[in-house]
Amino acid sequence: MNRYKQRMTLVVAAVLVPFAVACGSGKAESGAVSVQQSVTGIDWRVDDVTAGGTTRHAPATARLRIDEDGRAAGNLGCNQFSARATVHGDRITFGALRTTRMACAPDRMDFERTLARILTTGTLVAKADKAKLTLTDGDGDRVHLSRAPD
Repeated sequence: MNRYKQRMTLVVAAVLVPFAVACGSGKAESGAVSVQQSVTGIDWRVDDVTAGGTTRHAPATARLRIDEDGRAAGNLGCNQFSARATVHGDRITFGALRTTRMACAPDRMDFERTLARILTTGTLVAKADKAKLTLTDGDGDRVHLSRAPD
């Protein structure tokens, strides 16, 4: 009888331990929020860009959204844009931007060119903090964004 109890204990342990591990790891993962989860599916307002040590405030129209399927779209300050975006960990890479071709005031066009350059010069490092997002390129130039109001 003693061997029977030992075997049953081992069988129960062999069956239950994988379930316990799976449930435990599922809870740990569900509590953690990745950069991708905190960046995609959100409408972001561009607050400003810092390039070459100079900060430029964004026009009110400047927006960005990256969907879970990798589609990105928004407004560069004057023109609408769309692109493919890859989010991997805290890294974001934008493909070529497809834009409308409207002309705006020179200061808005300068802002737009700066924002487009930062978004497309390579892989950006994303840092999400509550309702704020900062994208930094390899040269240290940054785009500061905040959640757009609903």
